[in-house]
Amino acid sequence: MLSFILRRTLWAIPTLIVVSFISFLIIQLPPGDYATAYAAELRNGGDYITEAQEEAIRTQLGLNDPVLLQYGRWIGNILFHGDFGQSFHWNAPVSDLIWDRLALTLLLSTLSLVFTWIIAIPIGVYSAQRQYSFLDYLFTVFGFLGKGIPDFLLALVLMWISFIWLNLDVGGLMSPQFEGQPLTWAKFVNILSHIWIPIVVLATGGAAGLIRVMRANMLDELGKPYVETAYAQGLSERQVVWRYPVRVALNPFISTVGWALPALFSGDVITAVVLNLPTTGPLLLQALKMQDMYLAGSFILILSVFTVIGTLISDILLAWSDPRIRYA
Repeated sequence: MLSFILRRTLWAIPTLIVVSFISFLIIQLPPGDYATAYAAELRNGGDYITEAQEEAIRTQLGLNDPVLLQYGRWIGNILFHGDFGQSFHWNAPVSDLIWDRLALTLLLSTLSLVFTWIIAIPIGVYSAQRQYSFLDYLFTVFGFLGKGIPDFLLALVLMWISFIWLNLDVGGLMSPQFEGQPLTWAKFVNILSHIWIPIVVLATGGAAGLIRVMRANMLDELGKPYVETAYAQGLSERQVVWRYPVRVALNPFISTVGWALPALFSGDVITAVVLNLPTTGPLLLQALKMQDMYLAGSFILILSVFTVIGTLISDILLAWSDPRIRYA
C-alpha cells in the first residue's frame, strides 16, 4: 500500500505541471485578452478609450510577452513564493480573493455532500430490498425529477416558495441588516433561513443519481452466494445487508471523492449566481468572462490539485474498504 501511495504521488507531480500549463494556455486561446475585455467594458459603459491606451494597458500588464514567459513567471511565483499573482479585474492579490470566499464554499458544499449521502444510501438500500414496491416507484420518480430539473430552476422555485409562503428573505447568505455585524443568535437563525435553499438545491441532483446507483449495485449483490450463506448462518436481515452487500455497493460513493473535493472548492456556479451567494463559483465565472488569466488559472490549478488528491484518497479508501481491490 505504501509503494502504491508513493507511486501515485510521484505521478501526480508531472500531471499537475501538464494540467497547469494546458489550463493556462486554454485561457489565452479566445480572441483578445484582459485589455480587450476591459476596453470593451469601458466602451459599453460610455467611457472613451483609445487603441493606444488599450495597448499601454496590455504592455503594463505584460500581456504582450510570449505565453511561455508568462506561464513561467506565474508558476515560478507560486512554487517559490506562494504568490498566485494579481487579479487584473479586481486589482487585488488572487490569494486574498480566493481564500476570502473559500470558507463559505467549503461549508455549503460539505453540508450538501453529507446531505446527499444521508439521503442516497438508505433510500438506495431500501429500494433494492423492496424492489417494485410503492415506495420504490416513488423514489424512482424522485430520481427522475431530481436529475431532470436544472439546479437553477429548482433554486428559483425554492426562492419563490420561501418568499411567498414562508415570508422569508431570499438570495444571499443573510439579510442586508446583518451584513458586517458580529455573530449573534438572531444572525445565526437568519443565516439558517437562507442556507437551506442552496444545500437542498446542490444535494437534490446528486442524491437522485446516487440513489439509482446504490439501488442497482445492491440488486447485483443481494442475489450472490455469499449473501445466501450469511442468511444460512442465522444472521438477521439487517446484519446481512449492512455488513456485506452495502460495503461492496458503497464503492461508487467512495470513488466520487475524486470529483467531490474539487466540487467542494468550486461549488455550483450557476446556482451561486442565481442565489447571489458569495462563493468561489461566481468569482471563477467573472474571471473567465474578463479573461483574468491569473485568477482563472489559479482556480483551475487548485481544482486540478484537489482532483488529483481526491483521486488518490478514493483509491486508498477503495483498497481499504474492498478486500478484492486490496488483494489485487
